[in-house]
Amino acid sequence: MLVTFESWPGFELELKSLDPLRGNTPELLAVHDRGVDEDRVQFATVYVPGGGLGYFLQRLDQYATQDTRTGNPKNANMVERVAAVRLATIREIWTDDRESFPEPHAVTWWEVWLRRSDGNEVHRLEEFAASADIVIGERQLVFDNRVIILVRATATQLASALNVIDDFAELRAAHVNSEFFIGLTPEEQADWINDLVRRTDPPADEAPAVCILDTGVNRGHRLLERSLAEDDLHTCDPTWGAADHDGHGTQMAGVTLYGDLRAALEDGHRVRLRHRLESVKIRPPANDTDPTLYGAVTAEGVSRAEIQEPYRRRNFAMAVTTTPDRTPGTPTSWSAAVDALAAGRAFDSVHGELKYIDEASVESHRLFIVSAGNVRDLTDTTLTYLGRCDTLPVEDPAQAWNALTVGAYTDLVDVGAEGTSHEGWTAVAQPGDLSPFSRTGVGFQRQWPIKPDIVLEGGNAALSPNGSDVDTPESMQILTTRSNPLTLTTMNATSAATALAAHMAATIAAEYPGFWPETVRGLLVHAAEWTPQMRTQMAAAGTSRRQRAAFIRRYGFGVPTADRALRSATDALTLVVQDTIHPFQRGALRELHLHDLPWPREELADLGEVPVKMRVTLSYFIEPSPTRRGAQSRYRYASHQLRFELREPDETNDDFRKRINRKALAEEETRPVRSGEPDGWYVGSETRNRGSLHTDVWEGMAADLAARGLIAIYPVTGWWKELQGRDQSHLGARYALLISIETPVEEVDIWTPVAIEAGIPIVIET
Repeated sequence: MLVTFESWPGFELELKSLDPLRGNTPELLAVHDRGVDEDRVQFATVYVPGGGLGYFLQRLDQYATQDTRTGNPKNANMVERVAAVRLATIREIWTDDRESFPEPHAVTWWEVWLRRSDGNEVHRLEEFAASADIVIGERQLVFDNRVIILVRATATQLASALNVIDDFAELRAAHVNSEFFIGLTPEEQADWINDLVRRTDPPADEAPAVCILDTGVNRGHRLLERSLAEDDLHTCDPTWGAADHDGHGTQMAGVTLYGDLRAALEDGHRVRLRHRLESVKIRPPANDTDPTLYGAVTAEGVSRAEIQEPYRRRNFAMAVTTTPDRTPGTPTSWSAAVDALAAGRAFDSVHGELKYIDEASVESHRLFIVSAGNVRDLTDTTLTYLGRCDTLPVEDPAQAWNALTVGAYTDLVDVGAEGTSHEGWTAVAQPGDLSPFSRTGVGFQRQWPIKPDIVLEGGNAALSPNGSDVDTPESMQILTTRSNPLTLTTMNATSAATALAAHMAATIAAEYPGFWPETVRGLLVHAAEWTPQMRTQMAAAGTSRRQRAAFIRRYGFGVPTADRALRSATDALTLVVQDTIHPFQRGALRELHLHDLPWPREELADLGEVPVKMRVTLSYFIEPSPTRRGAQSRYRYASHQLRFELREPDETNDDFRKRINRKALAEEETRPVRSGEPDGWYVGSETRNRGSLHTDVWEGMAADLAARGLIAIYPVTGWWKELQGRDQSHLGARYALLISIETPVEEVDIWTPVAIEAGIPIVIET
């Protein structure tokens, strides 16, 4: 039998006594804990062979009838730590995260760890699998006392394995990579696809969309057809057709719709899709060699999607880029078109030309998610791979100020199973570092925006044992949908990362339908964090602000997650402000916004010198002026720019207002004023004030932060101010302001006081 021992809270079991390691005696299989500190309870599952129960009965009898030399009951250390004993279920030998145990009837892959006993344990499992119609993996991993094999089954099926359950030592989640799915036959892939289709709820008609600007999408794929209507397939040129001519758009679609498609296929749970897809073909077929004005093509693509569904909320995902300008970061016709479209400009076709019509509309702002562009030659050995990425700048139009620009990092370092063609190869990038395919903004002149903004998984590459060859094993790539045939394939690089970002942005838009495009962009950057490997690279490079600037232009602001973007815990809250400012009037600064934040002042003050972290993000869209007549005065690229500033602890509101007015008036034409800002900010104003998205992290004492509950948003110069006849300030300039506070003390609730002051209902679970 399998028996589970449970400890008293705050105590550990005497594990050695549960695992005597001799003869026909019990064997300890799995140990796990629940709770923390004084509430922590330990559970140990033990295999008791036939006749082995006497081992425990003997020790219980000795505890009841015999004492040690010191007068304590014999075996007290073993017995008194046990609060309960019961027959185990298969859940008791699940040693992964307890919350991730599969639902009873969800078909999923398990790592089954078998006890090595008589050598027939695998045979018994195979007999059971044949009778229960479950699938067993072909490969085994054998250790001295364990055999590990993959099994695809439900928890209910495994629990019914009465003839073999004594062989089970542990159950874990199987870690299936893309190589597994690509190695299946088309018929086997179809089984997986059909299973996912059966348990997928399609998006509602009113769901937000991601419009993929690419090579077209093949909606005949079963994983896509219910989320991409026939009427939402468009092309910029009728002679191109709307079909996917090389597969890239369909690959984008699979990741954009499902995010981690591999996880969706294998975990067995129901999948609820909350956004839909649109497709506009903006890349001509391969036989079309005419040069293309991609700014006009992009505007045409946007127009076609919006004419079809004018009231649908959507984001635009574009992983089409081209060679950057000779001066990296400089605006081009394409990047300026992206900026103008994001800022709400509309275009009209007149005699084959696309021209601005009307004024920019704040209600028509658009979020563009654009790939940073790829490193295409990985074989150059004259540089390290990071050196190569830093040398190759972000491609056009990813330097657009208003776009969310996505680079790639990777956690995929598995080169494949033993016995494959890549045995002995090693990963190029370490887990958590930049993907070998990702370009960076390190080469940008410092007046241009920080790009990329964020990085997401873009796959890895492998290096041959002698270092002479580079390849891309399937296990290091992202699983997605294939256009022809309609099966599964993999993709990588910044295209895959861009599709993941589009999926995340649509998830936010579905969860918070009132969020503006500026807010969604800001929230993705606000939710980003640098990985430990990235921080190691930074520490090795140095800690000056100039070195930090280069570091940020490589990794952006890190890796966002949907959980961080969507949720606030009790010890970490996020405040979101959406507002409109009127920057200028007759060539002068017009408005300054002061936000008195619902700060948890008392809770922070009570923490005293406990370190806390505050992050501030300001996101807005500028209207571009792309002419290259210089970057001074009336010829500046941006219509306006905004800044944020926090009140100092010893500053009155009046003194704070006067200081901000002086800073706004003193802002120079080509660089921000060196303000002598206090310590605590990680990025610093000289770096963070580039572009139209600004984020920084302040670290200090909680008591210091308690007195900083006033933040100013104010404009600085732009061509709206200089060219009064074209000033659109009267229409208002929208912005999103996001502020997060994190404390290391979990017992301190900083969320509830803010919720009460903001009028948010508090839900109490009973």
